[in-house]
Amino acid sequence: MSLRVMASRHSAFYSPLIATLARGFPASYSVLQPGQRSQDLIREGAVDIMQSAVSSNWGPMDRGESPLPVHFALINRRDGFFLAGREFDKPFTWKDLEGASLLADHGGQPFAMLRYAAHFNDVDWGKVSVLDRGTPEEMIEAFGRGEGDFIHLQAPGPQILEEEGIGWTRVSVGASMPDVAFSTLCCSRGFTQTPRFTEFLEAYRQSREWVRAVDPREVAVIEKSYFPGVSEDALAEAVSRYQRLGTWSGDIEITEDLYQQALNVFEHAGTLRTRHPRSAVCL
Repeated sequence: MSLRVMASRHSAFYSPLIATLARGFPASYSVLQPGQRSQDLIREGAVDIMQSAVSSNWGPMDRGESPLPVHFALINRRDGFFLAGREFDKPFTWKDLEGASLLADHGGQPFAMLRYAAHFNDVDWGKVSVLDRGTPEEMIEAFGRGEGDFIHLQAPGPQILEEEGIGWTRVSVGASMPDVAFSTLCCSRGFTQTPRFTEFLEAYRQSREWVRAVDPREVAVIEKSYFPGVSEDALAEAVSRYQRLGTWSGDIEITEDLYQQALNVFEHAGTLRTRHPRSAVCL
């Protein structure tokens, strides 16, 4: 029977997961919709495997919710967002954000990581004019109308702006801060005991290794049906940038150091009540 796989976000950043399906593993693919919660869908048996983050467990754990998903594999060991600006060749430093306006993704984890990267690079956050324009698509539309000096997007968003000649990638957020357990795969603890889990995990491991080493054009070719309206060139460049950043390097284990760095980010954001141990969240 085909597995039911859901992503909390859809982006080239999650190519190791998308490629697992695009290379032939039998599974349906959908994206989390507003109002849905990954832990509820897994608890109710509506989804088998979810692309999420270790941070998604901490709030529910504080509230005593149970059972919660177990996170079993790493997708990304770096933040996958970029800052794009309006000038093609102007050198960038993080201090350039001070006194400027920034269209920022206000999703819980992306925004926490952005603020941490700014802090890590000595930016006075109070001097940044931070704009919330909703979804990435709405942010891109606002940037195209002239709002914001900079915009905060996952790939292939910056590549789309570059093709249209209205924005240029200035810096990688992930390369500007320590490696971190950013995106993971999770499921119910019961599902980890099934043969289908073992089959999926091995297919995923192989696809992640393939995605980080193969020519980016090959990834773009097999994934292009998942990105309607995005050119193959933009998708290949997005994959190439993530490869060069080492986003998918290393094994799929959610290691203690990456987990602790995720805790550090949310502690800085002021949203962390408890430093829950890795053993309570990860397989």
